[in-house]
Amino acid sequence: MTPPTQITIGLIQDAVSGDQTQTLTATIARIREAAGRGAQIICLKELFNAPYFCKSLKQEYFNFAEPIPGHTTEVLHALAAELQIVLIVPMYERQGPGIYRNSAAVIDADGTLLGVYRKMHIPHDPMFEEKYYFTPGDSDGDGPQSAGGFKVWKTRYGIIGVLICWDQWYPEAARITALLGAEILFYPTAIGWHPAEKAEWGDAQVDAWRTAQRAHAIANGVFVAATNRVGLEPEPGTDGLEFFGHSFVCDPFGRVIAEAGTDPSIVVASCDLSHIESTRRNWPFLRDRRIDAYGPILNRWMG
Repeated sequence: MTPPTQITIGLIQDAVSGDQTQTLTATIARIREAAGRGAQIICLKELFNAPYFCKSLKQEYFNFAEPIPGHTTEVLHALAAELQIVLIVPMYERQGPGIYRNSAAVIDADGTLLGVYRKMHIPHDPMFEEKYYFTPGDSDGDGPQSAGGFKVWKTRYGIIGVLICWDQWYPEAARITALLGAEILFYPTAIGWHPAEKAEWGDAQVDAWRTAQRAHAIANGVFVAATNRVGLEPEPGTDGLEFFGHSFVCDPFGRVIAEAGTDPSIVVASCDLSHIESTRRNWPFLRDRRIDAYGPILNRWMG
């Protein structure tokens, strides 16, 4: 069966409240709402069923992790099959003893687990202490639709790539995923303000975040969809983190076609995948790449 060129995607922008069971129940209701509005591919936020626990270093937070496949993915397999939707499920993965990943399970519209993307770029900043909790993704199991840890999946409704949060600042990640054939790059995210910096830097930070991802769409001739969380998550001894939302979808020209504000929202956007071909004919960036000249990019610094 030839995949359709016109597809509808949904982004669930929300906060985490309650325990993982309560959060899963609330998320299922939002998935049903998005599907009821026509969404065929639905993406949840980074670490969708847990608070953003990387604000501090506590061993008990490793207990948020679970295997993939596991209870959460089994529940969502059944939901995907029932609703005939593709689900992108970012969660804390326990891959093995002492090996924990910031991952995203990709479930096709028949309920099949197509695979798992594991976040490649792991930040280390105040209140974003991710290197303590996450082993970075790697090239283990690379196949025809993966390279160097980056992956794409041919779903019922289109070919998608998934990159997670800090990955969204790296043009190399977007380029490799696009070269693997992705038509839509999904970026599940947990990004926000340190409240004390919001007045001075808040607008600029949101604009930089949005601009970087729009640039990936333009440079690669693909659709981009970013799903962020919202809400103030406290942390003792600090002002906490305020996640700023602004989940959005943009087309291969970088035009924003749907965007949320800072409140819990479900973003639904229609994407005509035929625009990828027409955009690349007019802006043939992939054709004009000088792959013979790019070897130096493998150096960390050449100053």
